[in-house]
Amino acid sequence: MIRVAAVGDIHLAPGAEGLLRPAFESLGTQADVLLLAGDLTRHGTEEEARVVAGEVAGLPVPVVAVLGNHDYESDAQDAVSRVLTEAGVRVLEGDWVRLDADGTTVGIAGTKGFGGGFAGRCASDFGEPEMKSFIRYSRDCARSLHRSLRELDEEGCGVRIALTHYAPVPDTLAGEPPEIFPFLGSYLLAEAMDEAGADLAVHGHAHLGTEHGMTEGGVRVRNVAMPVIGGAFAVYHLHTR
Repeated sequence: MIRVAAVGDIHLAPGAEGLLRPAFESLGTQADVLLLAGDLTRHGTEEEARVVAGEVAGLPVPVVAVLGNHDYESDAQDAVSRVLTEAGVRVLEGDWVRLDADGTTVGIAGTKGFGGGFAGRCASDFGEPEMKSFIRYSRDCARSLHRSLRELDEEGCGVRIALTHYAPVPDTLAGEPPEIFPFLGSYLLAEAMDEAGADLAVHGHAHLGTEHGMTEGGVRVRNVAMPVIGGAFAVYHLHTR
């Protein structure tokens, strides 16, 4: 059995040093990996990223992350990724990482994802170039997730996890105003997971949402935004194939 710790939307900045470190240091007895589901900083600055790095550097478990919309706010996402990478975090965007945990190969496919909405209430790739660009970016994120999950299957991973910031299903958005659902996630992410296969999907972004959901194809979805899970992380147990 694989134990997956996950949290998103920690929104750290100078002054928050040490806020999560004590809890994270306990992970060695509770989990095999820590997933960070984006919005790690408040405004996406390198200075804020260094606070995050201080919380997760040298932990007893591997740390894998995707960035969120807040981490892009200052157009310094490359610097944020670099600081985290230097601290030992594997930052994913359209790619994957394979880890060994308790004799099982765990594959994690990651992308920030993007919005667009959900089946029956979604935007389309039509009309103004701005709208086309919006949806094409969502499609690109979903395609990269699909490709990564497929490649992890070809690698023979016993467990496959999809890590995003934006939500793949509306289930985990329950509690948020319905008017903003299109800006909180996209059904395209769920389609990628169902078509390629995954054992668990983890996302953040929806602070007022709900923890538990599922894709139409039966992939378990968990919203791990810190305001939702109410702690430094949640732990999920996955049976290996």
